[in-house]
Amino acid sequence: MTSNSNKVALVTGGSRGLGRDMALQLARNDFDVIITYNSNKEAATQVVEEVTKIGRNSIALQLDVAKASGYTSFARLVQEKLASNFSTDKLQALVNNAGTGLYAPFDSTTEEQFDDMVNIHLKAAFFLTQKMLPNLSDGGSIINISSGLARFSNPSYSAYAIMKAAIESLTRYQALELGKRKIRVNTVAPGAIETDFAGGFVRDSKEINDMIAGGTALGRVGLPDDIGGVVAFLCSEDAKWVNAQRIEVSGGYYI
Repeated sequence: MTSNSNKVALVTGGSRGLGRDMALQLARNDFDVIITYNSNKEAATQVVEEVTKIGRNSIALQLDVAKASGYTSFARLVQEKLASNFSTDKLQALVNNAGTGLYAPFDSTTEEQFDDMVNIHLKAAFFLTQKMLPNLSDGGSIINISSGLARFSNPSYSAYAIMKAAIESLTRYQALELGKRKIRVNTVAPGAIETDFAGGFVRDSKEINDMIAGGTALGRVGLPDDIGGVVAFLCSEDAKWVNAQRIEVSGGYYI
């Protein structure tokens, strides 16, 4: 289908979990949506179908964010798809969401595990964004996804959490340097959410779920639809004066 608007958002890792809800919430806020998936094409296709039912245009593209060598060709593909599928040449929003977790004690984290975290979380937000800049409209929005673990510390998350802390610093630098194009850059930092992330341990372990809920002011663990609306807001004109900010969406965890 072809929408009557050319407002397009790209959400990496949009086939499941938080990314899926971001895509749906963006669609409900009048964005057409491009999502990426790494290996689960079927799940990505389902998200595209759900977005289409909302009345927006959507496609899914394969991308392994861990492989920076593919960013240039991916940016070219996005440029082609914007013209052929969305009748525009620019994205209005880029959401750097794709990621994997790592639960490993500091004293036994391997260099390979550490490098995976660098490639997936930090290099992707830095260099994929860099390659996508020609595709992003002046006055557009970039959202980088961090984690509550960049503010508080839980055992065995050091390699993952320090990448997210770096993402928060990167957000401020991107906001500073891209301000000349009126591009806004903000961080969304989810707390613990019931998804399949990191093997679904928050969702599937009652003990962990109860423990997190007990440390949260609002008394529960987060759900995917707690996050997508915040991302959609930050991509919208309603957030036109919000820039270089870290917004934690955790229900008041460890406050």
